[in-house]
Amino acid sequence: MMRELDINQIPSNINEEEISMEEEEEEESSNNNNNNDNINGAPRKKLRLTKQQSFLLEESFRQNHTLNPKQKEALAMQLKLKARQVEVWFQNRRARSKLKQTEMECEYLKRWFGSLSEQNQRLKKEVEELRAMKVGPPTVLSPHSCHPLPASTLTMCPHCERVTRTNVRD
Repeated sequence: MMRELDINQIPSNINEEEISMEEEEEEESSNNNNNNDNINGAPRKKLRLTKQQSFLLEESFRQNHTLNPKQKEALAMQLKLKARQVEVWFQNRRARSKLKQTEMECEYLKRWFGSLSEQNQRLKKEVEELRAMKVGPPTVLSPHSCHPLPASTLTMCPHCERVTRTNVRD
């Protein structure tokens, strides 16, 4: 079973409050004496976005996947975040979108490859059967008379694998 994914939507199994700004934290923590402790020696707490912040960021992303500096500053002020946090969120969101798109394209190509492989096998089988038929002249009798049909009026139906007569007037 494969579910439909919208690359512009947060997957429903992820709680929006748990979306973090991991890259921002990594950058800031590396700037703090290259260790994971803050001034008090305790590990930094991950920054979590509120549902409203996540919603506004997603809406902005739907409208435009990249922001110019003015848009970034305005959005950061509206969300009470740093411009760098907004920038990193957009970078992460573009990366997630690209990854999801690549995964979807890969699945599509796998299914297409499978379909083409099946079709190729059917065609190979059909070619073998047609070559086997070519060994001797066909001796198909007309349903209306006891006379054999000329070979040029016979065709092979690829779906039902029966010899049929083409529409040629007698």
